[in-house]
Amino acid sequence: MAVREARQYGGCHGAGDHPAPRADCAHCGETGHRRAVAAFLARREEFAAGHGVPAAVAHSPVAARQWVSDELAQSARAVTAHGREAGPAWLARVRVRSLAAVWGAVLALLLGQALTALGTGWTTARTAGLCTALLLAVPLSAAAHAHRARGGLLAPLTGEDNRLSTTRAVAAAWLLLLVYALLFLTARSPGTTAFGLGAAAPLVTVLALVSAVAVTARLVVSTRIAGGRLQKLRADRPRAADLLCDDDGRADLADVQYVLVTGAVLALAAVRLAADPARLPALPWSLALLVAVSAVWRLAATCTEGGRPTVHSVVRAREAGDLDAPLRTGDDIEIRGHGFLPPGAAAPDPLTRLVVRIGPVHAHVPLVPVPGGFANPTDTVLTVPLPVDVEPGRVEISVVTAAGLETNRVTIDVAD
Repeated sequence: MAVREARQYGGCHGAGDHPAPRADCAHCGETGHRRAVAAFLARREEFAAGHGVPAAVAHSPVAARQWVSDELAQSARAVTAHGREAGPAWLARVRVRSLAAVWGAVLALLLGQALTALGTGWTTARTAGLCTALLLAVPLSAAAHAHRARGGLLAPLTGEDNRLSTTRAVAAAWLLLLVYALLFLTARSPGTTAFGLGAAAPLVTVLALVSAVAVTARLVVSTRIAGGRLQKLRADRPRAADLLCDDDGRADLADVQYVLVTGAVLALAAVRLAADPARLPALPWSLALLVAVSAVWRLAATCTEGGRPTVHSVVRAREAGDLDAPLRTGDDIEIRGHGFLPPGAAAPDPLTRLVVRIGPVHAHVPLVPVPGGFANPTDTVLTVPLPVDVEPGRVEISVVTAAGLETNRVTIDVAD
């Protein structure tokens, strides 16, 4: 797998195994990142198969494991460094594509208006629609240019963890529709009475709901992080999958239903605006209630996600054939609990930042590769050697996760 991936991530300039990168090429940073990922995967699979360990440490299982862990940690840091280099080039491409999407929508609207005018003729409503699209496209383009270092139009939709925010994206979509409707009605017939609250009350209610969800979700997440009840790791870059998935990249039911429900109601509002452009789209109160239920579901999921990492127990790790004995320095200890790997911490670099505090000694958790992943660390079990610097007696143990949270402390007895 790693070989195929390495071939796929071949250089964009020159030929041979090591083509020279160019500073003026936007693809070189991402190419370097992909090569680093492929090299890490190849290295991990090599160690998992039992190859690549030098003879000087191969005779000692503990030394070999530590050497393998250090090599993988160094390779993981290289992946992270190349990822940071690839970030600006990727954000620049996203900014250009978002601008292309905005002006492509304006062009599509112009073509659609022209085609539909062949039989009925050009109307004031068509002129108002094009003027409104231009009035929206110009400030959006200016905002994209102002935030060009953060991905253009993605900037206001990206959270503090560098992921696309589902609640912000939904609120932005509804705000864009309502602003378009208001500008369109103003350009089409100034002074009209189409802005009455009666029929548009459900539409305003839905906008208030999605806006409140966006603000409340951000407040809840910030409060839970500050209180140590939620672990958040910064992502390498925002991705479209963030709108429907959790931080681990798995589909999240609360996000999926929120996007589907609000998206369907938004589509209905847009269709009604196109069918009757003389007034704000009138939505049934039943749909506003449906959006309210979906919003409550989404907020409830935000308030209950995550949790503080906890150590339940610490025992001596026993291999087949070992005799039962007290804990002594040099033995492997098995720390059992949950929440050791925060969502999004399955990447190589966050795994290397996991630390166990054993009294005054800070021990980094060794990476133990297996085909396709790692046997250590896991979210519920960590295995670390008891350092020789630990004094015999009662010792407190806690775990510091990659997100910076420290677990509760458990006391063990270390024999002399």
